[in-house]
Amino acid sequence: MESKPPVRPSSPPPAASRTGASRNVRDDTHEVKVPPVPEDAMLKALNAVIHFAVRILAVLMVIVILWGVADVVYVIYQRLVAEPFMMLTVSDILLIFGSFMAVLIAIEIFINITLYIKHDTLPIKMVIATALMAVARKVIMLDFKDLDPAYIVAIAAVIVSLGLTYWLISYKPQPVKTEER
Repeated sequence: MESKPPVRPSSPPPAASRTGASRNVRDDTHEVKVPPVPEDAMLKALNAVIHFAVRILAVLMVIVILWGVADVVYVIYQRLVAEPFMMLTVSDILLIFGSFMAVLIAIEIFINITLYIKHDTLPIKMVIATALMAVARKVIMLDFKDLDPAYIVAIAAVIVSLGLTYWLISYKPQPVKTEER
């Protein structure tokens, strides 16, 4: 025996049908609402293609993340079995940190992709945080002995710019409290 889904109670007809066919519709709250524009079939198809492509990117990003984790394990194994046995140098630790950071950046990108799939918007704050993490990875991996000072200043400017942008996006001003007298 098949059961039918519950039927929703019908809503009253829209204000436009009661008052005539006007472009702008007024409801009881005195707000003007514009009727929705019918979506173009071609735009629907293109949007579906984009969503399919983003889903493929999400699957590929998971593969990259798993590959990155395997790479981290391999790098640690290589460094531990190399001479001197079971000892890590500072450069080995920096290489391992770089591998960890690359995986974390890939995870951040995956989160950006999934948020785009779920909400159909690009989370700008998260993108800026991912960029900050990528620049931090670059800074961790730098050998400052062989760098041009202008390059270091440029990276510092990028870090300050991204940090300032992140702060401005995150900033929520607190209301000013006035003393009661």
